[in-house]
Amino acid sequence: MTRRRFAAATLASLTLAALALALAPAAPASAQTDYPNKPVRIINPFVAGSTTDVLARALGAGMASRLGQPFVVENRGGAGGAIGTAAVARAEADGYTLLFSPALVLSVHPQDRADTGYRTDSLVPICQTFINAMALVVRPDSPIRTVPDLVAAARAKPGALNYGHQGNMTIPHLAMEEFLIAAGIDIRDIPFRGEPLVMGDLMGGRLDVASVVLGSAVGQNVRVIGVFGESRHPAFPDVPTVREQGFDVSPASFGGLMAPAATPAPVLARLSEACAAAAGDAAYRAVAERAAQPPNFYDGTAGFRARLERDIAAKARVLARLKARPAAK
Repeated sequence: MTRRRFAAATLASLTLAALALALAPAAPASAQTDYPNKPVRIINPFVAGSTTDVLARALGAGMASRLGQPFVVENRGGAGGAIGTAAVARAEADGYTLLFSPALVLSVHPQDRADTGYRTDSLVPICQTFINAMALVVRPDSPIRTVPDLVAAARAKPGALNYGHQGNMTIPHLAMEEFLIAAGIDIRDIPFRGEPLVMGDLMGGRLDVASVVLGSAVGQNVRVIGVFGESRHPAFPDVPTVREQGFDVSPASFGGLMAPAATPAPVLARLSEACAAAAGDAAYRAVAERAAQPPNFYDGTAGFRARLERDIAAKARVLARLKARPAAK
């Protein structure tokens, strides 16, 4: 090969290499601007039929209509929501695998144990779409009609009563444990894999009381004896709060849509915009009302993030207090 031909070939190779380098970053950027171009998975880390499951499906339908791709809800329960959350935290951060869950999966589980496979900052908030009050419920034929009745029964037979909840370190579990500390009583806890199972065993007579998300009691043949909240809930205006009945305990749960922490900002922005619109739909609001949601259930990314940060700090204090409590004998 002559020197001239060699130089020309070298120049051509360098030109092609430069062109390849120039085009290399264009693919991810393009993938972000045309997002979504395939179906999106929303993982609900609790069982089908739960309050979060119903809300996730309603929100997904509204987002699908705006973004032009299916939003498919997948239930992956277990470990109080930690299993499904870990799956999302490990997923590719491209906006095609999202989480719809209460904040507890970040504010409680990673701080309670080291084997979750994710941290409190492994996910980022997109939009808050629910606020759940907790409640104490019994069968309609139960002799327990009020929270003081429950306390009296527990004191009469220490350790003889039991209660059900949707899983260890979920908000209904923590709410009840806070109440037991405040009341100075001992009621044996029985964890389940979801509230439909809790309600089934309560109605079947295998539980004395259940601590549940208030929405799970709507339309059910149960007696709500107390609501954990600052004020009475509009869905059950005749039921006094636990605080009104003499015990200063009022934890609440909130949550919504989240994504893996490294998800690109343009994708998060599209999701946030679509989520805001979907949460404002009459269809979603109707489902939220049936699930005993308050009127102010929605908040944007910034508000959701700030509330999540406060909840992480607050739950750290609650967990420290529970761990310091002497073990029951």
